[in-house]
Amino acid sequence: MSKRIWKAMVIAAALVLVPAARADGSDSGGGGDTDDSATQPDYVKGVAAIKAQRYAEAIALLGRHVLSHDGHADGHNWLAYAYRKSSRLDDAFRHYKRALGIDPQHLGAHEYLGEAYLMAKQPDEARKQLQRLAQLCASQCEEYRDLQRAIGEFTAKR
Repeated sequence: MSKRIWKAMVIAAALVLVPAARADGSDSGGGGDTDDSATQPDYVKGVAAIKAQRYAEAIALLGRHVLSHDGHADGHNWLAYAYRKSSRLDDAFRHYKRALGIDPQHLGAHEYLGEAYLMAKQPDEARKQLQRLAQLCASQCEEYRDLQRAIGEFTAKR
């Protein structure tokens, strides 16, 4: 099963499992990252907004999420993704780099950071992310193949 399918299944389960009492976005815990970061209402709703291509909504939700869960690499990765899809590359770069600072082996962040570099017309930087993915997954992961394809398409257009 691919990592993306697994991640989608986890997100779908989280949508079902998040208690209705907390669906208003209230946080029962203090600051900092917790083991339940991926089930927090703002995160779950933010990822759902991305899936529905409602990037401004996702930015608001995920921005709020990472304020209280700064150590959540997936939260920063998805926030960066929404920024990238909104053509806000400086913000996207900042959050991709934060995600990788938390988890240097985050495959999705490496792939999406590479795609952001392509949007910024920096293919050499995108290739560095591809090389890092090759080291992390021996060129066998979906993230490697997706970024490789994106770099190929970028190169073909030039």
